[in-house]
Amino acid sequence: MQLVFDGHNDVLLRLWRAHSAGIDPVRQFIKGTSEGHIDAPRAKAGGLAGGLCAIYIPSMHDFVLTEPDARGHYNTPMDTPLPRASSLDIALQMAGIAFRLERAGGWRLCRSTTDIRAAMKDGAFAAVLHMEGCEALDADLATLETLYAAGLRSLGPVWSRHNIFGHGVPFAYPMSPDTGPGLTPLGFELVRACNKLGIAIDLAHITEKGFWDVARTTDKPLIASHSNVHALTPVARNLTDKQMDAIKESKGLVGLNYAVTMLRDDARDFAETPLSDMVRHIDYMVERMGIDCVALGSDFDGATVPAEIADASGNQNLIEALRLAGYGEADLAKIARENWLRVLGSAWHE
Repeated sequence: MQLVFDGHNDVLLRLWRAHSAGIDPVRQFIKGTSEGHIDAPRAKAGGLAGGLCAIYIPSMHDFVLTEPDARGHYNTPMDTPLPRASSLDIALQMAGIAFRLERAGGWRLCRSTTDIRAAMKDGAFAAVLHMEGCEALDADLATLETLYAAGLRSLGPVWSRHNIFGHGVPFAYPMSPDTGPGLTPLGFELVRACNKLGIAIDLAHITEKGFWDVARTTDKPLIASHSNVHALTPVARNLTDKQMDAIKESKGLVGLNYAVTMLRDDARDFAETPLSDMVRHIDYMVERMGIDCVALGSDFDGATVPAEIADASGNQNLIEALRLAGYGEADLAKIARENWLRVLGSAWHE
């Protein structure tokens, strides 16, 4: 079994929603559930040894992809910006669940690659706090300092909506990622602050202009934690060849997103999506960027994933598909975990 360190999941969002519904999130994660994709038993069964666990502030209404038109095209309207005060409340509630899980022995919060490796060696789920969209942060970044002290080690300036730091891309097909402005002046300050503190910067939801704004500002490897190949599936969320070339040049990485809308030729939200679609995106990225720049970023608990994966317990099905496609064990170890540990170590000043 190849242990997997996953570059992106939304398990904290699911647990926060469970708590809001009166369900004990700690018990749900430790004992297991039929809901969603990740809990301790399913992670153990599928070799999911840890990952970047997102603090994501949900929209004020249920997010639903727009139905495709007669040509199969769709363009889901962008969500409206969120207020800061309520976003911070939710962010702190999700962080609280993460801390409660650690105290209960459900997982181990990690702040370094040494922590991650120790947790994996001990069989503990190695959780790293990530922020997906920075609506909870204030303009002077004082909250960033507090969250860093609490364990935040990665963030994406935006989700697929705009905020005071930058602009996100819509969920749309077919569409270029060049959909609007990039970073705001505050966004440039955020990037510089993250570089100084040692917080990884994730480019998974930002516009193409924002991608290049970060690329010319950061002194760290470029990371797209859960993105795929635009040339294969031309949704706005996927990466162009030019973007992947820049990621290779920076010695960064792209984490394969398991979301079927970002894997299929038609970008439809159908779980009946073959593992071969995942393999062809991996193959393309490896050919374009090299084996050292390709990893996994499942988007578990945040997207529809292929039925042959189903949830965290099915992770080894992808590993086996890659093995059958000709990837050796050393390369599989890089894709499964080692590339993430290398890049995070660089972002964290190790």
